[in-house]
Order: sequence, then structure tokens, then C-alpha cells
Amino acid sequence: MDRINILAVFAAAVSSFLLGGLWYSKKFLGAIWNREAGRTDMQQGGHPAKVFGLSFLFALIGAFGFACWLGPEPDYKHALEFGAIVGACFVATSFGINYQFANRSFLMWLIDAGYHFLQFVIYGFIIGHWH
Repeated sequence: MDRINILAVFAAAVSSFLLGGLWYSKKFLGAIWNREAGRTDMQQGGHPAKVFGLSFLFALIGAFGFACWLGPEPDYKHALEFGAIVGACFVATSFGINYQFANRSFLMWLIDAGYHFLQFVIYGFIIGHWH
């Protein structure tokens, strides 16, 4: 843990926000996601400072845990592969379980699972390149 590149972890967490801003924008998948969630464009999920602050904290914790799992100076290919595995096999499937019990749509799951798959692939890209 002492050899983890904290700047790479921070950059990975920031990348989560950049990806999310594009992914859930009205021009890409945001309108579909809102429709599937039963929300209008005007409805908010809570106070923006709380939502964004906690989301960044969770992204930072996820990026840090992923970097610890990869270890210091991970091989680039290994980091990308593990990012795909974490995103698809751990995060997306966990969301799938929850979405079944919450009776959320398959389309909403695809949107959220796709985001988290790319999130961890990008984490692998950043952490695998920057040690």
C-alpha cells in the first residue's frame, strides 16, 4: 500500500466523474436512464453537493482499492484485464442482483453496468500507465 501512486488513484477517481458526465448526459444516456428510473429531467436525486461529494468519495475509495489490488507498478495489460473483470464480473453482476430485487429494468442495468465496466477499464488504463 505504501507504493501506490496516489496521484494516479486521484486521476482515476476524477476520470469516473468525466465518464459519468458524458455517459449520463441528456445527449447520451441520461434521458433514457431517467425514463427507466421513472424520473423527469427536473427531479434531482438529492442535494447536488452531497450527491457529487459522496460519489467522488466512493470513486476515490474504489480507485484506491483497485490500485491496492493491482499492486505497485502493475503491468498495463494486466491492469486493463483486471479492470474489465472487476467492472463486468464484480460490479455489473452485483448491480444485476440488486436490480432484480428492486424490479429495475434490464435497460437501466445495461446503462449502469456499462458505465461501471468502462469506469474500471479506465482505472486500469490510468493506474497501469502511471506508476
